[in-house]
Amino acid sequence: MDKFRAMQTFLCIADAGSLTAAARAMGSSLPAVVRSLAAYETQLGVRLFHRTTRRITLTEEGREHLERCRHVLTAVEEAESALRAGATRPQGHLRITAPVLFGQMYVAPVVTRFVQAHQGLRCTALLLDRNVNLLEEGLDLAIRIGRLDDSSLVAQELGQIRRVVVGSPAYLRRHGEPAHPRDLRGHNCIRNSSSGRTTWGDFQERQRTFQVPVSGNLEFNHVWPAVQACAAGAGLGMFFSYQVAQLIEQDALRIVLEPFEPPAMPISIVYPHARLLPARTRAFIDCAKAEITQFR
Repeated sequence: MDKFRAMQTFLCIADAGSLTAAARAMGSSLPAVVRSLAAYETQLGVRLFHRTTRRITLTEEGREHLERCRHVLTAVEEAESALRAGATRPQGHLRITAPVLFGQMYVAPVVTRFVQAHQGLRCTALLLDRNVNLLEEGLDLAIRIGRLDDSSLVAQELGQIRRVVVGSPAYLRRHGEPAHPRDLRGHNCIRNSSSGRTTWGDFQERQRTFQVPVSGNLEFNHVWPAVQACAAGAGLGMFFSYQVAQLIEQDALRIVLEPFEPPAMPISIVYPHARLLPARTRAFIDCAKAEITQFR
């Protein structure tokens, strides 16, 4: 049995989500794909997929083996690419994920310029406000905000951002500027309903971290409408500094409670451990480090 071909078939089935779709993607017949999978499972002595007449899903052993197969096939691809002329040119399919608003404001323009600069390169950018497993979802790298807990990833810091409380000059003239986080209880606070939180924090005072309950008459499940509501004078809001930087420069919003701000958080570009990163991944990391710098 051609183990390399069998691994490719297994990976294609997992990515395509069905035997029929995998056969179509590989330009093969459905019986050939079924035989290859059956022979590979027999050789391994484990079942890689749960199969019914309507769907196919990875078993626990299949999920573990999928990550290893991706590493093996990537290493083989890199080994072959290193022998080809022009192997240092970014090519193939680059898959990136980033937070929605940061991705829209800073990552998407860089991705667009990067693809335009490299003929033959494709890029998929997934803008999601959740951390995804890069290996399980077949992603090359991610832009992440905050401290990183996953030690299986390599991280390079792009910079740091603050979490700030802001209000419009008109709102602050009408209602006064809070002198302490506890004063937020007397203000109309515009909240993010998707977080489910009814407190703001982590404020700092005398080496102590604390939260403050907040309430108000406006909630949004996306950041940008909440930012616009604050700029319109509807209340105070708590945001990442990059989300409101332009409005602060225009004096449409002002920062309050600056002495009590939480510690700054890193923005990092992260990717799986690998001795041989694809040229496209290496090139984009260099590009991101050079260009994604204009945030606060």
